[in-house]
Amino acid sequence: MVQINSGAALGRAFRSLRHQLSELVHVCAVYLGLAALVTFALSMTVPALREQTRQVHTALLSSLRPAALQDDLLAEPGRVFSVDRLLGQYQSGEARPLVTDGQLSAPASGQPAVEQPFSQVLADVDSYAIPGVNRAQSQALRSYIARKYRIAHKAAGVLIQNVFSVARERDLDPQLVLAVIAIESRYNPFAESHVGAQGLMQVMPRVHKDKFEEFAEGIDAALNPLANIQVGTKILYDCIKRRGSVQGGLACYVGATGPSDGGYGAKVLAERRRIALASGIPVEQ
Repeated sequence: MVQINSGAALGRAFRSLRHQLSELVHVCAVYLGLAALVTFALSMTVPALREQTRQVHTALLSSLRPAALQDDLLAEPGRVFSVDRLLGQYQSGEARPLVTDGQLSAPASGQPAVEQPFSQVLADVDSYAIPGVNRAQSQALRSYIARKYRIAHKAAGVLIQNVFSVARERDLDPQLVLAVIAIESRYNPFAESHVGAQGLMQVMPRVHKDKFEEFAEGIDAALNPLANIQVGTKILYDCIKRRGSVQGGLACYVGATGPSDGGYGAKVLAERRRIALASGIPVEQ
């Protein structure tokens, strides 16, 4: 009887020990899994954070550098990308440079039409420069847009150059337009909303049909990135002029008729601040 009780006690002790060991193994496996996930997450984020910190540091140093030491891209002949490459050929079929000695010149006749495929525009690009912005700032801006929105650096460069050219023609802050594109489409030129808004700046082609008349493709030009930027920037300019402020203009742009725009304006302005911080380019009022 004593031997039976002793055997039963040993059995219970063995089962208890086995249960505790299995619990220990389970807990260790959970912690090892968490450690592996944390390690993987850090390996993905730390290099990006390090690169962004380096770019911000470079941009800040560049912006604080005395003006006499700035690397002004306007002083480097041949580095400014011709605007006619961004806008395409004119309806007459004769390409004419829109930049002469660093100054914008008006077309001889007709309105510019974006007839070149965007792939051809990319193929024609031989340099990346933003007039009036130094090299470190322009590179930091392109890297920020390309990395955050996962688009090719070359495409980001062409879009940024076009935005700066078109926005400055209308006395708009280019970084505001870049922020609108970010919030509207995340730089997807083929994005379409459930109400039919299309392209980078989510323009409503049928509502703004008159603004597409200058383009050979008509309203189909809404899916042409450069045409979409031209039309979207004009709509934004008209909205700001009509409402009398950037905040009011953004509410108009998103179609808000009441006092609230659903937080749209705050999102755009917050992204503009992030773009300006990453690039080191001052916000233009």
